[in-house]
Amino acid sequence: MLDRIRTGTGFIAALDQSGGSTPKALRLYGVDESAYSDDAAMFDLIHEMRTRIISSPVFGGERILAAILFEQTMDRQIGAVGSAEYLWTQKHVVPFVKVDKGLEPEADGVRMMKPIPDLDALLERATRHGVFGTKMRSVVLTADETGVGAVVAQQLDVARRILAAGLVPIVEPEIDIHSPEKAETEKLLKDVLLSHLDSLAEGQDVMLKLTLPEEDGYHRELLEHPRVLRVAALSGGYTREEADARLARNPGVIASFSRALTEGLTAQMGDEEFDAALDASIAGIYAASST
Repeated sequence: MLDRIRTGTGFIAALDQSGGSTPKALRLYGVDESAYSDDAAMFDLIHEMRTRIISSPVFGGERILAAILFEQTMDRQIGAVGSAEYLWTQKHVVPFVKVDKGLEPEADGVRMMKPIPDLDALLERATRHGVFGTKMRSVVLTADETGVGAVVAQQLDVARRILAAGLVPIVEPEIDIHSPEKAETEKLLKDVLLSHLDSLAEGQDVMLKLTLPEEDGYHRELLEHPRVLRVAALSGGYTREEADARLARNPGVIASFSRALTEGLTAQMGDEEFDAALDASIAGIYAASST
């Protein structure tokens, strides 16, 4: 798996919508709130959606390097096999799991991660499922030195715990694409990230998941850092067309798209139409990730 992540071609499919984002994901998929009466039924429906995507004949390791799963998805099955195990053994796609528990309210221009009280137990369970790594998300709204410093410090503190458990963390300090200071915030975040990455010991390699930058090629120094395995980009609210175009102008960066990957897919599609739409989505994201 490490060789695949370090040198493989393709992109990361982010299939990790959690409780807060699941209703919107289902609405975009053509399933509104009237289709379920409680959280259990809602999570059953989102698992059906993820199963349909992952088990599609067009979803595989030839173009998809890895997939990020929601914790509940990791604990469920696809085709009588654990979801993470299915990804690797049947699709040759490297499994990751989302470990954060959502975001704190805004302070100092950022939204920090909420505490993760069960992290050690989750990492142990992920290891049993054959998961390779984790993902955790914070959000940066403005170029506030205090806030950005706190976000990166929190991300790297948790990353060290994940590394100690034998897993590889994806560090995701997302910059809001609507930030009025987006370019300035990108500069501040990169400087702080580089400083913290320099403090990692040899062998403490991480991955980064970042917002597509305003200046093409802006992540080059992060791509070249010896402690960074890969740099991925989130779609962040851009349409798939815009996200693909921006990604293609940033050589070396691969996609880790969620909403942009599933854009246009609906529960009402027949299998042939669904697979064709998913294939077109994967093809476009793969091409943009291959620059």
